Amino acid sequence: MANEKTKILVWDAPVRVFHWLMVLSFAGAYLTAESERWRLVHVSLGYTLGGLVAFRVLWGLLGTRYARFASFVRGPAAVMRYLSSIAHGRPEHHVGHNPAGALAIVLLLLLSVATVASGWANYNDLGGHWLEELHEVMANLMLTVVGVHVAGVVVGSWLHRENLVRAMLTGRKEGAPNQGIRWTWRPLALVLLAAVLGFWWLQWQSAPATASSGTVATEAAKYADRAGD
Repeated sequence: MANEKTKILVWDAPVRVFHWLMVLSFAGAYLTAESERWRLVHVSLGYTLGGLVAFRVLWGLLGTRYARFASFVRGPAAVMRYLSSIAHGRPEHHVGHNPAGALAIVLLLLLSVATVASGWANYNDLGGHWLEELHEVMANLMLTVVGVHVAGVVVGSWLHRENLVRAMLTGRKEGAPNQGIRWTWRPLALVLLAAVLGFWWLQWQSAPATASSGTVATEAAKYADRAGD
């Protein structure tokens, strides 16, 4: 029967790899934000976050059915209707992202762009103290949205009797057989993962040289000051 509910493939592999790499990158960047010792890690994870967002935007236009923005981005009326259905104990079931979850995803993508852009500008000394403050505000706003999103996942899992975290690991949710996607796109997911790991490796390889160059520059400045005296 076409309407019979079963476990179907909803989230392709690139979406799942993107999701968990984004979680890792934001968490790592946030936790290393105040440490000079871990500055390279912080910057590298910030660049990674920016690259991941760029990939997700492209995949949101060209990807599989439930990865495309057109399949889940809805207006305020749809969001309010979904929240109302939850409040009345009859939550709407969506195979892909529900309207409230979609709103959180759009906000996270936009805040990621703002956070990375302000961080890049601050790192390259393109602004004053206000730019550093803006970067912190964007990061904290993003953390707030992440918290709301996680709470929504927990509540949604309970109301729908469906483990949404596991679904983002396996790619499978409950739905009719004809609602599932056909291809997982694992090769593309492997390319994405390899690109991120390769970038991290290059950053790690450059760390000793960067540290050494910084030390030489510092020492040179000290000698210059002494000569001037």
